[in-house]
Amino acid sequence: MKLPLFPLQSVFFPGETVPLHIFEERYKQLINDCRKEAVTFGIPVFIDNSIAFGTEVQLVEVVTTYDNGEMDVVCVARQVFRVLTFEQQLEGKLYAGGEVEFLDMEYGTDKALREEVLSKLESLYNLMEVPFTKVASKQFNSFSLAHKMGLSFEQEYELLQISKEIDRLMFIREHLDSTITVLEEVNRTKSLIEMNGHFKNFDPLDFKNFKT
Repeated sequence: MKLPLFPLQSVFFPGETVPLHIFEERYKQLINDCRKEAVTFGIPVFIDNSIAFGTEVQLVEVVTTYDNGEMDVVCVARQVFRVLTFEQQLEGKLYAGGEVEFLDMEYGTDKALREEVLSKLESLYNLMEVPFTKVASKQFNSFSLAHKMGLSFEQEYELLQISKEIDRLMFIREHLDSTITVLEEVNRTKSLIEMNGHFKNFDPLDFKNFKT
């Protein structure tokens, strides 16, 4: 399938709201085409000076149009795709495009694994002393809170490419486990530093049992 393409150094996950500020002429044309023809477009992730995977998005609303033609728009992310070909300009257009192949994403998973990941995410927030809004496990999937787990840009990009939900959740669980371990060690170290210089009670040693 051929899609208009709007490369960005950002990762968007299916179901996510995508706010964009449009200021380049080529993308003003793209948004106007989306309004007139109800076409979707792709946002391939620009990483390591290349594009390989991205997410199809659909225009939902043009929130603001400025006097100079710039726009604030809201889109919704839909399907993940692999880029097969790339053209700097589609025929008769200012914007880029290319052939893409949609990934067959699976969302079914084990309820216990979902709940375990949610529990670890809450533990992470508690360690950071950040408020956590509880989410019902049946409403939670690997993409729904992906931007709020402390994943790096590279990790988010890796997560986007994983087709099975169970594998995505296991990927997130591993990240949360390692992050929680680091934070617990940081907190332990912080406590030790704060104790330094304070008077301490020491248990008396029984020298009778010492051997020399």
